[in-house]
Amino acid sequence: MAGWRVATAVALAVASTASAQVVPPVTTPVAPPWIGQQVFETAPLPDLTSPDQRTPIPPEDLPVTQRVQPGYEPVGVRAGAWMFSPSITTGMLYDSNVFATPRGAQSDLAAVIAPTLRARTLWERNGLDLQLSSQSYEYLNHPGLDQTDVGLRGTGWIDVRHDAQILTSFQAAHLHEGVGTLSSPTGAVQPTPYDLFSGDVTYRQEFNRLTAAVGTRVDSYSYGTTQAQNGSVIDQSNRDGQVYQVHGRVDYTLSPNLAVFSAAEGNNRELRGTPENPLDSSGYRLLSGVDVALTHLITGEFAAGYVSQRFADVTVGTIAGPAYRALLTWSPTRLLDLHVKAERVVTESADTTSTGVRADGFEVGADYELRRNVIFSLMGAYELEKFFAQVRTDRVTTADARLKYLLSQYGYLSLEYRFERRDSDIPVNSFDKHQVMINVTSQF
Repeated sequence: MAGWRVATAVALAVASTASAQVVPPVTTPVAPPWIGQQVFETAPLPDLTSPDQRTPIPPEDLPVTQRVQPGYEPVGVRAGAWMFSPSITTGMLYDSNVFATPRGAQSDLAAVIAPTLRARTLWERNGLDLQLSSQSYEYLNHPGLDQTDVGLRGTGWIDVRHDAQILTSFQAAHLHEGVGTLSSPTGAVQPTPYDLFSGDVTYRQEFNRLTAAVGTRVDSYSYGTTQAQNGSVIDQSNRDGQVYQVHGRVDYTLSPNLAVFSAAEGNNRELRGTPENPLDSSGYRLLSGVDVALTHLITGEFAAGYVSQRFADVTVGTIAGPAYRALLTWSPTRLLDLHVKAERVVTESADTTSTGVRADGFEVGADYELRRNVIFSLMGAYELEKFFAQVRTDRVTTADARLKYLLSQYGYLSLEYRFERRDSDIPVNSFDKHQVMINVTSQF
């Protein structure tokens, strides 16, 4: 219990959001050059004006959650050509249903502490950005839920020429799947540990208004064991293996307010599985669409395509059909951003105990700047998940609220609330829960 007395729990916003839905929530658009690797993320429209004529974008013209107001910038510690940015978050988490059960819910408080160290180069050309982080969760009444996640991730880029780059990224982490998440084994009462090693290499080339990128990626998974309610051990090593990907994207800018793009990703998933339940599969996803800025207040992406995943398990077969993605951001004032998102995704078999899931998600959200140092965010989402190889359809409803108060350039406070409901055709997988998080972050 020492950790409980010392720390009083970090925000689980990232972890809980990711666990609730297959379709990820609205994120900040990925700025070039990293759109070359994250080919299905929204790319900001390029600035076609001459570099000599460009003026810095004032904070009030940036999206609410991206603004760094004067006087609140993290300081960092410079050492030669490196900049180090340490931070630590502590707080308190209340979870109304820690085992995600349909009845007899048990609540608990968790103490969590999350230190992070970011190191990035200040070189004029080329660069390296590293982040070492840890999250340790300690529950007051259910120590079996305690866990510690540790990870190192990094990105690097080499400027081959002024218009060509080699992009790299990697991750090495020891992580856990939370109880009740989509990928957690049915009946598990403890988090499922796994190790993840991944790497990506991409080549990106600009040809005036045309930008093209092509790359390859590998993710390697190694799973441990968890415990069932009856005390038996659930071995998840059958999910060990590698996921290989190739990806590419082409963008063409028609005007300062309009660009078209096509993105493609192919994968081959070589997972251990069992003779009765093979987990191998291969497939692809294609999307083409437009990025638009109707005015300086409205931006969006609209894309359609096709997705197909062929599973070795004949009971699953092939999941195939139309794919789509739509994302719209409207800023009626400089203090308010409204978001709408819709997307269809087929999950990777490495991330789910059911060998195939097709998910359709819809989300709306808002970010409001109450004051220069006070941000309030709301988000609601609905997702329909169709399972293959079993008669099951899940409907997931989530709602999130967050209040962030910037104290100074050295830290901030945040208060978060999350509601999640999963209605499943298989009653044991249905549940609802409430989470409340109070956090303090110190940064340098």
